[in-house]
Amino acid sequence: MALATREDLRNVAIVAHVDHGKTTLVNAMLTQTNSFDAHEEVGDRVMDSNDLEREKGITILAKNTAITYEGDHAQNGPVTINVIDTPGHADFGGEVERALSMVDGVVLLVDSAEGPMPQTRFVLRKALEARLPVILAINKTDRGDARIEGVESDAQDLLLGLASDLAEDHPDIDIDSVLEVPTVYLSGRAGVASHNRPADGTLPDKENLEDLFQVILERVPAPTYDDEHVLQAHVTNLDSSPFLGRIALLRVHHGEIHKGENVVWIKHDGTTQNVRITELMLTKALTRYPAEKAGPGDIVAIAGIEDITIGETIADASNPIALPTITVDEPAISMTIGANTSPLVGKVKGHKLTARMIKDRLDRELIGNVSLRVLDTERPDAWEVQGRGELALSILVENMRREGFELTVGKPQVVTKQVDGKTHEPYEHLTIDTPEEYLGAITQLLAARKGRMENMVNNGTGWVRMEFIVPSRGLIGFRSEFMTETRGTGIANAIAHGYAEWAGQIVTRHNGSIVADRAGVVTPFSMINLQERMSFFVEPTQEVYEGMVIGENSRSEDMDVNITKEKKLTNMRSASADNFESMTPPRKLTLEECLEFAREDECVEVTPEHVRIRKLVLDSTMRARTASRNKNQK
Repeated sequence: MALATREDLRNVAIVAHVDHGKTTLVNAMLTQTNSFDAHEEVGDRVMDSNDLEREKGITILAKNTAITYEGDHAQNGPVTINVIDTPGHADFGGEVERALSMVDGVVLLVDSAEGPMPQTRFVLRKALEARLPVILAINKTDRGDARIEGVESDAQDLLLGLASDLAEDHPDIDIDSVLEVPTVYLSGRAGVASHNRPADGTLPDKENLEDLFQVILERVPAPTYDDEHVLQAHVTNLDSSPFLGRIALLRVHHGEIHKGENVVWIKHDGTTQNVRITELMLTKALTRYPAEKAGPGDIVAIAGIEDITIGETIADASNPIALPTITVDEPAISMTIGANTSPLVGKVKGHKLTARMIKDRLDRELIGNVSLRVLDTERPDAWEVQGRGELALSILVENMRREGFELTVGKPQVVTKQVDGKTHEPYEHLTIDTPEEYLGAITQLLAARKGRMENMVNNGTGWVRMEFIVPSRGLIGFRSEFMTETRGTGIANAIAHGYAEWAGQIVTRHNGSIVADRAGVVTPFSMINLQERMSFFVEPTQEVYEGMVIGENSRSEDMDVNITKEKKLTNMRSASADNFESMTPPRKLTLEECLEFAREDECVEVTPEHVRIRKLVLDSTMRARTASRNKNQK
């Protein structure tokens, strides 16, 4: 056995909170290393290739790119830097953990004004647990409200706190090396970085990202391997191609892998199968190109193994040795996804309606999403889908909707546990940044949701930061109310805090639903007569059915109304005939808002054209009987 090092290679992940500038920084790194061909059109955030990522402005899937650095600090020739762009949202924690299994160091990006946020703590803890060296990068130094020195101090405090926490669980961790973190100051949008701290609100004093490349080459260790060890490669991600079928992304730990080679595929259950590598590809910038072989430390894509999944091992045919499987955080939120049972199902040709199609799609999602679980329910056409958070599950439903599926989606619920005979539920650590005039309203809002304030800081800038421990149930539907209370100015972020005892009943919605009592078409006449008592989700000429939720009541109870009533025609002319100028525009609810609004006795009907809220029991008479029976039992 002899340890060897590949000095021509570095593997690094860029981790940060949502919207702190990861993808923009990767863009600048690619551009300054001339990674794109002269004829290529390069847009903003090129790494966010998914439509939903571009619409929402967040990274959902971890992706890798390869940069060839030939600058002043590449003393022994060109260095290939494999950069992994990771999601910043804790709901996609499975993506972060996969990314960290591929790299040898991380760049922790922190906004110069917002400072360390909940997801910053989440991703940093994962990096330290994996014993990865950290580079602190203070981004957006040219923000008008930047507080660079204070943010750097906050980041050091966060590192110290995490290191002391980890020392209890991992006594062998080297605290000194954790705290010796180099700092670089940069502006990803301007493409400049420096070791020298700039004044608040100004750009760093350099003209490019050379200082960032220098600290990456010095701080991130080159991949080490045993030059006598047989092939070992870990499957860390999946992709697909219409020509090659399923593509597996691997991190090669030891040995070499060759195109056309016969290897052993070691599955999760320990069984093995002899397979052949039909195609081997390496990455340059955003494209993959064919290669004949790859060595230790390389991140490669292979084709030829149809059912391979994340966490499995590709090993030498003569001496197969498995690598440890990838573990992720436990799911905290679940929702029921099933076939559409609405009276309006199948109105448009080509939609995917059957339970078999839905189950096949959920099974395909499990292949590439290690943080998701799908469980059977009592119904043959519905399944319980569990994930890390509400956003991750709504992203899945939105993707299925765009693919042509019609679904019935239940209200999100928490995944509980039984501990010593008592029910425990997941809690979240919620951090809120808001103008100080909304302090009282937010405190009152979270008190009703069983939130407990842990900390509050006022930096004297007119903004206040509050930290709460809240049951995950209390955050279902919280975001829309929070944005209303803060007039759209507040920022709220949460990460998992663990399980604790059931907090009791939480009432998250005080207004009842307005329910259509018959099928038909919405008329302006009936909307004008009813609009003083309610707000509507539907518009004139829209088709409705009995049991469909068409609006929100101004009172707490549900109300059944005739929204299809037409004006009776007479031969007398009215002074106000056909005067619809006073009609209040309806509220257009997104999929996330529908999931937040729905109560326990309601669900969401999702089709490619429409997202509707409906009662689980459509018949109003049966609903009244059930409500009466429940009232008598109490």
